Amino acid sequence: MLKILIAEDDRELRQLFSHVLTKNGYAVKGVGNGQEALDVLDAEYYDLIISDIMMPALDGYGLARQLREAGSAIPILMITAKDAFDDMRQGFQSGIDDYMVKPINVNEMVLRVGALLRRAQMINERRQVIGGTVMECDSLTVTTEEGQMVLPQKEFMVLYKMASYPGRIFTRQQLMDEIWGYDSDSDTHTVDVHIGRLRERFRHSPDFKIVTIRGVGYKVVRL
Repeated sequence: MLKILIAEDDRELRQLFSHVLTKNGYAVKGVGNGQEALDVLDAEYYDLIISDIMMPALDGYGLARQLREAGSAIPILMITAKDAFDDMRQGFQSGIDDYMVKPINVNEMVLRVGALLRRAQMINERRQVIGGTVMECDSLTVTTEEGQMVLPQKEFMVLYKMASYPGRIFTRQQLMDEIWGYDSDSDTHTVDVHIGRLRERFRHSPDFKIVTIRGVGYKVVRL
C-alpha cells in the first residue's frame, strides 16, 4: 500500500485529506508542520508528501528545500491559500512537484496524487513516456514515430528531467545543479545551449514542446 504524509497545521483539513485518501486506498499519516514531517521521514519511508506552505516551526518551502538538498526525490504536492505567481514560483524553486490553491477540490487532489505517484514510478523505472515519445534512461535513447535517436548524455538528462514533470517549471540553476552537479565550473548559459539543441531536435514533435518562462526557467508541456 502506498504511503502518504500530510503536513498541515489545520487539524480539520488534515483530517479531511486523510479521510479522503484513506478511502482511496492509501496509508496516510498527518503531522502539524514541516519539522514534524522531517522527523517522521527520518524514521519511515513515504511515497508522497502533501504539504501546506504556512506552518509553524518549518514551512512548506523549507520542508521541500531541505528534502531536495538532502537528495530526496519524493514527490511533493503543495497546498496553500496563496495563489500569487511569486508564491508558486518560490514553491517550484524550492523543489515541489505540483501546486493546489485552497479551497481544495478533494477529488482533484486524489487525481493529482495518482498522477504524481505514477510519474515517480516511471522515473524509478528509468523510462519516461509522453504520448508516442519514449525515453530510455539506460541507453540515452528517444524513440518517436520518426525513429530512434541517441542523445548526448547532458541533453538527454535535461529533457528526461523536465519530461518527468510536465508543466513543472525548472530554473536554469536547478537544472545546472541536478544535471551538471553543484561543483560544476560551467555557468547557466550552458543550460540555454542544451535547451536550444533539444528544441531543434524535437521542433516537430506532436507530443510535447519546451516552453520558456521568462525570468524563471523552462518547462515541458504536453501537446
